[in-house]
Amino acid sequence: MKIVVLGGGESGFGAAYLAKKKGLNIFLSDKGLIKDEYKSLLDDADIEYEEGNHDEDRILAADWIIKSPGIPKKADIIFKINQKGIRLSSEIEFASEFTDAKIIAITGSNGKTTTTSLIYHLLKNDDLKVGLGGNIGKSFAKQVADENFDYYVLEVSSFQLDDIQNFRPHISLLLNLSQDHLDQYNYNYEEYALAKFRITENQENDNFFIYNKDDEMSMKLLEKLEIKAKKIPFSLKEKLKEGGFVMDDKMVVKIDNEFSMKIEELSLLGNHNIANSLAASIAGKLLKIKNESIRNSLMTFQAVEHRLQQIAEIDGVKFINDSKATNVNATYYALESMKQPTIWIVGGKDKGNDYTEIEDLVKRKVKAIVCLGIDNQKIIDFFQDKKELIYSTSSMEEAVKISKSLAQSGDAVLLSPCCASFDLFDNYEDRGDKFKKEVLK
Repeated sequence: MKIVVLGGGESGFGAAYLAKKKGLNIFLSDKGLIKDEYKSLLDDADIEYEEGNHDEDRILAADWIIKSPGIPKKADIIFKINQKGIRLSSEIEFASEFTDAKIIAITGSNGKTTTTSLIYHLLKNDDLKVGLGGNIGKSFAKQVADENFDYYVLEVSSFQLDDIQNFRPHISLLLNLSQDHLDQYNYNYEEYALAKFRITENQENDNFFIYNKDDEMSMKLLEKLEIKAKKIPFSLKEKLKEGGFVMDDKMVVKIDNEFSMKIEELSLLGNHNIANSLAASIAGKLLKIKNESIRNSLMTFQAVEHRLQQIAEIDGVKFINDSKATNVNATYYALESMKQPTIWIVGGKDKGNDYTEIEDLVKRKVKAIVCLGIDNQKIIDFFQDKKELIYSTSSMEEAVKISKSLAQSGDAVLLSPCCASFDLFDNYEDRGDKFKKEVLK
């Protein structure tokens, strides 16, 4: 069988490595340049590859093509592959065909990384043999090739779900939906939401689907879709007969024997993280993890880097890195959790943002807005009659300096950009790292 992998990053190399290990005929193609670390890994594994070009004749002669999630589905080569009717899969689809391990897959517009890491921590803490992959950690395919795990906890994006055929998690979680990546879904919110729901499309009645009962779009689509998996909800707003909910100052999970713990004991702050903790606890209960072990995991979990991560407190001012907030809804959660007057650093590559969702929070919680991007005009235009103090900057150094000059003891400086990072930075990690560096300087 001829396998072609498109993209030579973590996901692409992992898929190619697994194909090679399974004795398949493998060729990797990247239209851009492949990083040196992956080139040396490809050479070591004796995998044939090309960079800076797509050999279309060779690609279109493949039996199965594995696409890295970063390649847009509107790319010319993808159009040609689809026209020829060649099977086109994501790495998660490809790797799942070669493992019998139970898969716990997590998607949603926000909180994926935190919840995936939390569930992984929960399983690891209970001494289960578990791998972490998907959009986070090491390549899922590479782990399937080299490891012998009983479980995989995978963070899964809509782009990965676009390219599945048989992917069937034992437990799937859809945390929430908000308008994100609409440029890739014809600016149609429902089309994007349906892509997320594909996480459950191959599940059967011996599988589980955990969903957010408070999420409007999820509930709307649940009425239309036929889901075979056993559906288990969580809610911050209502008491449930089965599932996870909040009662008084406790979070409660009703599955088999009841689990509960005080919200103040959770290591993660903010309402959104109570929801994430409920979802993770439901997954833990379904996997028969003992209550005491779940409690211990929820108390000891460390927050994910670049997600509401406190960098330092300088002269009474807290500096918080939320660089992973690349959409308005993620920033909503960040602003909602702020307890002190906030200098807010915002901006980057706009993905069709509508700032009305956070308008009220900005009025109540934000002391000054520091825009950080090549083009800050849209943010300035929206907030100029709502906030007196708005500054425009085009470098992290400048943004941090201005923020520090505006902040007084008892304030917070929050980097929560609402936008993608590609105008000034390599990715959101690079943006967060540069923020940390400037703050610590």
